[in-house]
Amino acid sequence: MEKHNIVLIGFMGTGKSTVGHALASRLGWRFINTDDVIEEQQGMSISDMFAKLGEPVFRQVECDVIRKSLEGMNCIIATGGGAVLAEQNRAVMKEKGYVVALTADADTIIERVSQDQNRPLVQGDVAERVHTLLEARKHAYDFADRKIDTSKLSVQEIAEMITADLQL
Repeated sequence: MEKHNIVLIGFMGTGKSTVGHALASRLGWRFINTDDVIEEQQGMSISDMFAKLGEPVFRQVECDVIRKSLEGMNCIIATGGGAVLAEQNRAVMKEKGYVVALTADADTIIERVSQDQNRPLVQGDVAERVHTLLEARKHAYDFADRKIDTSKLSVQEIAEMITADLQL
């Protein structure tokens, strides 16, 4: 494989961070969660960024963090669920990484995210917001090199599938 990074994309609650940690541990690679990097750089939570600075400012910072993260090699990069909405992010992900879209059915996602207050896009009626966003983003992850439904798989099974793809 020519690409030296693995980029995990997908809707919130599909397991990007959990799978990313497992892959990094398994391969001895560096794990980067772009949302964590953004929060550290900005000195505030993503929810606070949305509230105080607005989604457009957050998305621009996110683009910068993704681009910088992909400059390295042997990194597992977990992106925020909406990172794929920007064409420049999709382009750099495809150029610099093996892109894996993690998916899950709506019920699984709702169960996973319903207790998390740090998800600004699903405040209020979680089920309704998840269904609305899933519909709006149903083709947003189509550019990935691989899609894996995480609904019924263990983290280890998912990590094995990805490393098998790469023959690592």
